[in-house]
Amino acid sequence: MNSDPAPETDPARAMFATDRASQGMGMELLETGDGSALVRMTVTAAMVNGHGTAHGGYIFALADTAFACACNSHGPVTVAAGADIAFTTPAKEGDVLTASARERTRFGRSGIYDVTVLRGAEPPCAGSTSSGASWGGLGQRPHGCQRSSFCWGFSWGFSWSLRREPTKARGWT
Repeated sequence: MNSDPAPETDPARAMFATDRASQGMGMELLETGDGSALVRMTVTAAMVNGHGTAHGGYIFALADTAFACACNSHGPVTVAAGADIAFTTPAKEGDVLTASARERTRFGRSGIYDVTVLRGAEPPCAGSTSSGASWGGLGQRPHGCQRSSFCWGFSWGFSWSLRREPTKARGWT
């Protein structure tokens, strides 16, 4: 992975340079490479929920940003087609989290990426699997995304493989 290529020569850095949402949460893009990225964020007091732990949405945002940088490292504008996350241990205020995204496979205009969120040398605090789809040439965006650097599509809280169909036995008719 590269730690400091110029945004002009690195599509992931060019995208991150205009990502005000991620930068507003204090995220830093540490490294990028072919299908990989490393992003860091410190959990602030504003990110802590009523249980005294980091709100899962912030951890998901960190994982999603690492995914976005990894899948956009190849050049064509790529957006999320779906994502799933599992939270394994809580993060707390002051924790420095690092999301490492790695390409598992790319095929046609699609790809699958694995993201692990770490808190130092401790066990992972979250893991995510995300899929992306390219949107033509660099600079082209899907309909409705004219003002943002990219748009998302998430599958919050469930995986399609775990989705149950309605049945009479469950009373869903």
